[in-house]
Amino acid sequence: MGKRILIVDDAMFMRKLMSDILKKAGYEIVAEAGNGEEAFAKYKEFEPDLVTMDITMPDVNGIEGVKMITSSFPDAKVLMCSAMGQEGMVIDSVKAGAKGFIVKPFVAEKVIAEVQKLIG
Repeated sequence: MGKRILIVDDAMFMRKLMSDILKKAGYEIVAEAGNGEEAFAKYKEFEPDLVTMDITMPDVNGIEGVKMITSSFPDAKVLMCSAMGQEGMVIDSVKAGAKGFIVKPFVAEKVIAEVQKLIG
């Protein structure tokens, strides 16, 4: 059985792009969410092997989302996705419990390399 991933991004086209990259590499996408609060609910429901989490989202951003997930699931593996120039937010997200990050625009090889580092 493939490793199971939850994709979190408020932009549907970004979720689709990430989904396509990960599916081609043999991962299973168990759910998608549009903000940190939805991400927490989906995490509780599916307990995926990995979460890809956008930082900038409406309502509950990625950093808050990471905090929500890791406070209930300390072993959760969350990979942050940030646009160029958000280094400060990346540091905040790592402090909040994220295990790594990738930069947008996504390069498939880099995405897969980071995912493999975290979950194989």
